[in-house]
Amino acid sequence: MKTHLNFSTVNLEKSVLFYSILLKAVPVKLLPDYALFITKEPGLELALDLRDTVIVGSDAHYGVCVESSEDVDEAVARLQKAGLVASIERDETCCYASQTKVWAIDPDGRRWEVYTVLEDTEERSNVDATCCTSDSAERSCCVA
Repeated sequence: MKTHLNFSTVNLEKSVLFYSILLKAVPVKLLPDYALFITKEPGLELALDLRDTVIVGSDAHYGVCVESSEDVDEAVARLQKAGLVASIERDETCCYASQTKVWAIDPDGRRWEVYTVLEDTEERSNVDATCCTSDSAERSCCVA
């Protein structure tokens, strides 16, 4: 089983580069107005469609869950090399779990995290964390 996502983009070339780095993959189909990534890890079909305008919601983000902190560190290195790291969080409690993650933002403004769950927690977030606040203007994980 795979998840299918279809995203519009105003710059297909930049988006293909971003997702090639994020997913450690190359498109299986690449045309002037369309790209298709198919990956086994994660099980994903990602289609990119070239459009004149794109409206990205501010209350959503996307993620790739990996097995370990070492896997997150590998993603950090890969994304930093490309200048794509937005932020890094280590041992932060958010959404009832202690997590380590790296954030990157695609060329159209979609926020992506590569993360691992260290353990489930009883609390929703750390006292200083902004990822789980009810005010969307303050949420670090869910707004661009």
